[in-house]
Amino acid sequence: MGTIICQKCQKVIDYFEHIKVTKVYSNQCECCHKEKNNSNA
Repeated sequence: MGTIICQKCQKVIDYFEHIKVTKVYSNQCECCHKEKNNSNA
């Protein structure tokens, strides 16, 4: 378990960096994750 692939844009993400940045497990990259959060605001 080193990398995951963003469900939305298919970008390969380093799992550990991803956890550090988003603080949650998500199968989307940081950018898509942020987009999703912003649209809820």
